[in-house]
Amino acid sequence: MSKRARKGEAGFTLIEVLLATLLMTVILAALATVTAQWLPNWNRGIARVQRAEKLAMGLERIAADLSVAEMIPVNADAKAPLFEGSELSVTFVRTAIGPNSRPGLEIIRFTEKADAQGLALVRERAPFAPMAADAQIRFADQVVLTRAPFRVTFSYAGPDQVWQPVWRGQKQLPEKIRATVRDGATGQVLNVSTAMVVHVDAPAECARAKNPAACLGSESKQEGL
Repeated sequence: MSKRARKGEAGFTLIEVLLATLLMTVILAALATVTAQWLPNWNRGIARVQRAEKLAMGLERIAADLSVAEMIPVNADAKAPLFEGSELSVTFVRTAIGPNSRPGLEIIRFTEKADAQGLALVRERAPFAPMAADAQIRFADQVVLTRAPFRVTFSYAGPDQVWQPVWRGQKQLPEKIRATVRDGATGQVLNVSTAMVVHVDAPAECARAKNPAACLGSESKQEGL
């Protein structure tokens, strides 16, 4: 066999190179089309997972704080504890926690606020000190717990186990607090909604009394006089 024939068999012809290039172009175009179809769905799925994880972390923070709310009045003359609860906001006192917190008590508020990204449930705090009943509390250290499309509302139950949308000016803290999570677009209640039990919900003197129910009842009557 001649050297010229051997050289022709060892390489690729121009037509073969063009066909290979065309085939590669077709394959890349097909991959681009498939990717363009599933990538948005993939991104939406990842975004949903991230929102669900943030929601779970926010609810855990809410439950951890509310469960350790304490029976602390605003001053020595006040009879009712510092606790104001509505559907969209809860203010209460708990023991300070965190690496940057000083030992003592702090006032926590969960409240719904609007920003450039929509509605959000925000956790705020302020150091606790005796104050006038009508004093304005300056909250700081805002942390977003949940954000649209999720919306959290609160309700409260006392010893009668009846849920109420407002808990304010009561002698006791609520026994249970429910955080209801809804889809902001449809209003549908989500399964992640939860209820937490408040560890301390009555004054210490009633806890030491032989008949706590009678103690609470007598104190309520004294308030009404």
